[in-house]
Amino acid sequence: FRPEGDSIWVTIKGSPDLVKFLIPKGYVAVDGTSLTVCDVGADFFTFMLVAWTQQKIVIPKKSPGDRVNIEVDMMGKYVEKLVAPQLARVN
Repeated sequence: FRPEGDSIWVTIKGSPDLVKFLIPKGYVAVDGTSLTVCDVGADFFTFMLVAWTQQKIVIPKKSPGDRVNIEVDMMGKYVEKLVAPQLARVN
């Protein structure tokens, strides 16, 4: 967690197999809360929690290293399912 004013930046480390489905300004659900992704790396992503949201969800109660449930947007999974067979033929 990194505070910025009354907001908090959160960085979540995840498996590259999962993070590959995330894009900046895309959506991810963390412990049941739908959030907008701000930044994505090979094995992490970030999002920001404003003060109001912090009071309504469980994520700010977590400690660094705690496990969370992550659900990625289905569109990326659909695209992979459609494109993977074509890529396999090319390779």
